[in-house]
Amino acid sequence: MQDLPTRRDFLRRSGQLALSLGAAMHLPHALAQADTYPHSSGSQRAASRLPDDACDCHMHIYDPRFAWAPGAKLVHAPATVAMYRQLQQRLGTTRNVVVTPSAYGVDNSCTLDALAQLGRSARGVAVVNDQVSDAELQRLHQAGVRGLRFNLAVGSVTTVEMMEPLARRVAPLGWHLQANMPNEVLLAHRAMLARLPVPLVFDHFARIPLQADATHPVFDFVTGLMRERRASVKLSGAYLYSKRGAPDYDDVAPLARALVQLAPTQLVWGSDWPHPTEQHKPDDARLLDVMISWLGSEEMVHTVLVANPARLYQF
Repeated sequence: MQDLPTRRDFLRRSGQLALSLGAAMHLPHALAQADTYPHSSGSQRAASRLPDDACDCHMHIYDPRFAWAPGAKLVHAPATVAMYRQLQQRLGTTRNVVVTPSAYGVDNSCTLDALAQLGRSARGVAVVNDQVSDAELQRLHQAGVRGLRFNLAVGSVTTVEMMEPLARRVAPLGWHLQANMPNEVLLAHRAMLARLPVPLVFDHFARIPLQADATHPVFDFVTGLMRERRASVKLSGAYLYSKRGAPDYDDVAPLARALVQLAPTQLVWGSDWPHPTEQHKPDDARLLDVMISWLGSEEMVHTVLVANPARLYQF
């Protein structure tokens, strides 16, 4: 006859169950549901077969070993290098660019740790302010950083006034500046942006309004810089602006195709994983397939996913 559990056994097992349930209650949906791909909905792999060295030019790592910046607003559950590697297998990418998220302020330790783990197939975009030393910029360069981000849309620790002085300092390193700027900020500083001594990379379709045509001042300014090969745009974050949404984001298609037609050598793509602004995570495989449909040809896919990133990030 099997022995009945003792009171000690009952209490131990009850405590373990409570801990398990408590952990599940505090995990975000993407983890609590034990999805195959963390922070990404769907379970299918991308239908598109990517060329060798295809690069995801915009993603973030959030690692609990590194503390948030004081007052950080846009924090996120763990999104580690190991988790991101699962997404790479799903999409078929082999190169990537780690962008320091706003949650870490000007501390790039998490990004540098990720670059060390990922090795030569990865590059970084850091966040610094005007107090950064030349020695620190050299250290970042040796670690694989190739640009500075100015996220001026979420109350960043950097300011638009820091852009030109820092651009002059990183120009000898061959870096670029990456900007996430509201339309009114961009238009107010057109003269400064046009004279930067380094390339400019705009996040997330440069925040160009979806219904904009060639006469819209933001569209006109951004595409003008692109045609002069002074700026690039990231085809990333379609879900941030689309009103029609998944699965096709078809209201984003006209803008994307217009950019492809006007300046294909000035475009890169990014997953924006783990989608820090989104409570309900998008399907990364579907997003990639939709983006590739906007490109229209294998030659254009190679240009945007391989050739342009190799030049911009010095792979």
